[in-house]
Amino acid sequence: MTAPYRPTLDEIAAARARIAPYVPRTPLVRLDLGLPDRQIFLKLETLSPIGAFKLRPALNALLSRDADALANGVATTSSGNMAYGMAWAANKLGVPMAAYMYSGAPQTKISGVRRLGGDVRFISMETWWQYIIGADRPDFPELLINPVTDQAVLSGNGSIGMEIIEDLPDVDVVLTPFGGGSMTTGVASAVKALRPDTKVFAVEDENAAPVTAALAAGRIVDIETRPSFIKSIGGPSLVPQLWPVARELIGGAVTVSLDQVTAAMRLLFGKSKVVAEGAGAASLAAALASEHATGNVVCVVSGGNIDAEDYSTVLTGGIPDA
Repeated sequence: MTAPYRPTLDEIAAARARIAPYVPRTPLVRLDLGLPDRQIFLKLETLSPIGAFKLRPALNALLSRDADALANGVATTSSGNMAYGMAWAANKLGVPMAAYMYSGAPQTKISGVRRLGGDVRFISMETWWQYIIGADRPDFPELLINPVTDQAVLSGNGSIGMEIIEDLPDVDVVLTPFGGGSMTTGVASAVKALRPDTKVFAVEDENAAPVTAALAAGRIVDIETRPSFIKSIGGPSLVPQLWPVARELIGGAVTVSLDQVTAAMRLLFGKSKVVAEGAGAASLAAALASEHATGNVVCVVSGGNIDAEDYSTVLTGGIPDA
């Protein structure tokens, strides 16, 4: 696997132009909480056609390939939203698509892939992780696009950062949920190129916080994870190929608890009528809790694809089962 590099502004601008006919610009809205030391803004990727930011990288990954590369279809490995985004993009472009997902992925995302004509193929979580980090895999007939390390994925995610700086040039802090790291790296590539003094932080669920562990140890470490209803952030370690790029760009990591995340989900609904999944609300949870979140703070609300039963549990004050 070719190691990724920090996307350039030219690559990000090209990606943005490439996906523009398909992906509407998402708004940046102020969440007025009357806090004395911070103004919080929400980058609402929940308003994407699939309800999550992953449509940007999926589309750019397909649109930047030539027809021959896609002749046998396309595949990706995903806990949910990347599979959903790739299914949408493949459907729009008339390309066969397969998603390698683990069976514990949210049903709303599995159903979304199938509704768009994608072929869902279940694998174990261990196998899923091995695909993500680029270990040996079966010889799939489709073009397998890595949802974390593919260069077009990083450039597509960079379009979010470019829009943030255009809408709020004097942003001080950007908070991004960190799963595999492609969103944080892509967003930070654009933000740091356009406004070097802005800090970009990775936000993690305290039940699976490999960035925090790696920063403390000065190297990638394997961690013990605890089950959580938040499926799309956290992992047993970091993706080795991406970590050197991400580490160069981020200002640090913020961990949040499930209580903080579910409180942020309720706040988003109560104040703004925004439906966010756990990973999507994690950035707001960090903005409310972290001492680093001062000044103009942008929270990337990455997605809103949560199963109805789980969301009902959150809105009535509970924490969904893992």
